[in-house]
Amino acid sequence: MKRFTSISLALVLALSVGLAGCSKPDAAGAGGQQGSGKAKEKVLTIARSGDILGFDVHNHGFTSTESVHVNMFNYLVKRDREGKFQPDLAVSWENVNPTTWRFKLRPGVKFQNGDPFTAADVKFSLERVAQDAKLVENGNYKQIKEVKVVDDLTADVITHEVEPVLLSRLSRLGSSMLPSKYIQEKGWDEFLKKPVGTGPYKFSEWIRDDRVVLVKNDDYFGEKGKWDKLVFRSIPEEATRVSELLTDGVDIAVQIPPTDMKRINNVNSTQTISGPTTRVMLLSLRTTSGPTADPRVREAIDLAINKKAIIDSLFEGDGKETLTPIIPGIFGAKPDLFGKSNYNPERAKQLLKEAGFENGLTISFTGSVGKSLKDKETSELIAAMLEEVGIKVKMEILESSKFNEKRNAGTTGDMFLVAYSNSMFDAALLYKRLKPDTGYNNPEVMKLLSDAEKNMNAQEREKQFQQAQDILAKDRPQIPLLQLGANYGINKRIEFTPRIDEITYADEIILK
Repeated sequence: MKRFTSISLALVLALSVGLAGCSKPDAAGAGGQQGSGKAKEKVLTIARSGDILGFDVHNHGFTSTESVHVNMFNYLVKRDREGKFQPDLAVSWENVNPTTWRFKLRPGVKFQNGDPFTAADVKFSLERVAQDAKLVENGNYKQIKEVKVVDDLTADVITHEVEPVLLSRLSRLGSSMLPSKYIQEKGWDEFLKKPVGTGPYKFSEWIRDDRVVLVKNDDYFGEKGKWDKLVFRSIPEEATRVSELLTDGVDIAVQIPPTDMKRINNVNSTQTISGPTTRVMLLSLRTTSGPTADPRVREAIDLAINKKAIIDSLFEGDGKETLTPIIPGIFGAKPDLFGKSNYNPERAKQLLKEAGFENGLTISFTGSVGKSLKDKETSELIAAMLEEVGIKVKMEILESSKFNEKRNAGTTGDMFLVAYSNSMFDAALLYKRLKPDTGYNNPEVMKLLSDAEKNMNAQEREKQFQQAQDILAKDRPQIPLLQLGANYGINKRIEFTPRIDEITYADEIILK
C-alpha cells in the first residue's frame, strides 16, 4: 500500500506521472467488449461516492461533478501537473491594461454538435456566471465586468478591479465554455438533457443516481481520446464500491475507507493508492451569537481536540495536522502554521472557567454523512473530546444535501464540520467562505483579505494573506483540523498517481 506524507504542492505535482487503467469485460460495463470483427472496445469504469449534480457547469461547486465535466468541456486555460498554466481553448493571453486580459482563441475548434467555438461563446459563458447571482459559482466570477468580442478568435475579459488571480479562476470549475448558439436556439432544458462541449468525450447517457456514460469525440481538436467509452458509476456505499473493485466490476474506486485498504491490498489483482489533496477538514464556528461568540470558548474547543488521535484512529495516520486551511503549495500559505496542533485539554478547562462556564456548557454541532470520507465519525469523535473538558454537544448529523442547504442558509448550529478543497490554488478562494460561514468580521482581517484580492504585487499579496492567517489562528472563527488524503482502490493493471486537485482526466489514464 502506498500512503502519502504531506509535502509541498510543487513537489507533489512535479513527481506526479500519468494515470493508467482498464478492466476485463463484464455486465457492469467495466473493461472492454469484443465486437464482431472489430477491435476490443476500450471502456474505463470509475466508481464514485455519488452522482453528479447535473450539467450546468456554472451551478455547482463540487470536484466530483467537475471530474466528469472536464472530460466533456474545456477551459480557456488549464493547469499542468506542475501547477503551471497551459493553453487550452486559449492559445495565448496578455494584460492589455490593469483590468483587461486579452485571450487569443484556438482556431478550428468545434463543439460536439458541429458549431464553431468563437469569442461569442466566451462572452456568453463568462458573463452568465459573472452576472447571475443565483448560480453557485457566481461569487468566484462576479469580478468579471464584461467580455468584449474583438473578433471571432479574440476576446477581452474586463474586470471591475485589478484581478491578480484571473487565470486561476479561468482554469477551474465554473469556467467551462458553453455553446451559446445551441443554448440560445434549443434552450437550457434541452442543453441540460443533451449537453454539448468541446472536450475529448461527449455525452451518451445519464441514468440519475446510477451512471454517466461518455463516448469518444472523434472530432476533438487535440489528441484523440484514449478510451472508447467512460462510465462513471454512482455507488454511495463504501462496502459496495470495494466489492465492485474486487470483482472487476469497476477499474477505479474512490474514497476507500482506511479500514478496507488492507483487504484490497491482500487481493492479487487489486491495490490501494493514496495521495495528498488540497482539502482541509475544519470546524466553522458562529462568532456573532451563542457561546461560540466568546473567543475563549472557541479557543477551548480548539485546545480540547486531539488532532493526531483523529488522524491515527480514523485515517490510519494518513493526514497532517494544521492551524491553517491554506496548506503549503497554495499561494499565500504560512508554513509555520502547518503541521501543528494546540491540544491542551487542561488549558481548555481553564478557559471555560474564565468564560463563566465552570459548570460546563452546551453547544449545537452540525455534521454530515457522505460529504467526505469519515465526516460522521470525525464529528462524533470531536464531540467525545469536547465532552471530556465539560462541553456538552447537541449533535445533528445530516445527509450532505440537507447539510449544504443549512450551511448556505446560515441555519447550522453553533459550529459545523466541513472539508474545503482549493481548486484555485490561492488563499483567496477559501476565505470567500469565512464571513458567510461564521459571521466573522474583524476589520483588520477583512482589509488584509480585500487588499490581497486586488494586489498585483505577488510578494506583498502573499504577506497580506500570511498576516491574516496569524490573526485568524488566534481569533479562531474556523478551527482547521487536518489536511485530508485521498484513497483509491485500483486494479493492478493500472498505474495511477492521484492528482492533488482530485480531478479525473480520463486521458491521463492509459493501459499499462
